[in-house]
Amino acid sequence: MKYINVANTNLKASNIVMGCMRITSLSEKDLNQFILTAMEEGVNFFDHADIYGGGECERHFAKALDMTPALREKMIIQSKCGIRKGFFDFSKEHILESVDGILSRLETDYLDVLLLHRPDTLMDPAEVAEAFESLYTQGKVKYFGVSNQNPAQIELLQKYVPYPLVFNQLQLSIAHTPMIDSGLTVNMHINQSVNREGSVLEYSRLKDITIQAWSPFQKGFFEGPFLGDQDRYGKLNQVIDRIAEKYQVSNTTIAVAWITRHPANMQVILGTTNIERLKDSCKGSELSLTREEWYEIYQAAGNMLP
Repeated sequence: MKYINVANTNLKASNIVMGCMRITSLSEKDLNQFILTAMEEGVNFFDHADIYGGGECERHFAKALDMTPALREKMIIQSKCGIRKGFFDFSKEHILESVDGILSRLETDYLDVLLLHRPDTLMDPAEVAEAFESLYTQGKVKYFGVSNQNPAQIELLQKYVPYPLVFNQLQLSIAHTPMIDSGLTVNMHINQSVNREGSVLEYSRLKDITIQAWSPFQKGFFEGPFLGDQDRYGKLNQVIDRIAEKYQVSNTTIAVAWITRHPANMQVILGTTNIERLKDSCKGSELSLTREEWYEIYQAAGNMLP
């Protein structure tokens, strides 16, 4: 397992993250086994959100474990807040209330990381700063970040927040690459060159922000996996399968390795609850694709190079 020394923190984080959005599908016994297996594979980072299962995912996670101090110290636990039914809410009151609920459900005294889940255009950044300062000084949150935000939104927050925003959680997979596309087709009059991300990839590298890639196996916005989709992604699957055979790994491993190969040192958030798929994904942590293989996969997904 490859570990990242996250800039501006004391965190040494696995580049594979166990996402906890679907864990209520597992029994407490099976979830316990799944979490411990993840840790045996080297995963030390666990991603939650207060809306996952309406909070039940956090509660289920805590119930499945005998959370001793020794075990808690081995885990980096992250959660997110800010999404409410029908609107987004970055008010100080909601952030503080959300974190108290998260801590209660997870049965822990602190979060290693808190992310603001989706941009709230009605946000008062000074109010967010007050909430973060309260959480930090009370020892409830160690580090802060955002999710699904562009560089200008982060800059606005960072102008007021006295702590570095060290993570940004963004959708990225072989079949969903807008943060990469426009940088490869600069100044071209084609759809691929449209900058929809505000150059968030380059910005994150300049600002030492660690990108966390969510939905690493999805095509589009929850349109299903591209692996095995021969109708829409036949050529891509053919290329991935050939490279997987070369390295004697699964296609899942190659899909993860394609993301971890990028020098931005991204983390990959897994949503699986299947142990074998978890193990296959973890094999992608350190598998280093060649430059030629990385670009061949990128083009096989339907992207062009000038």
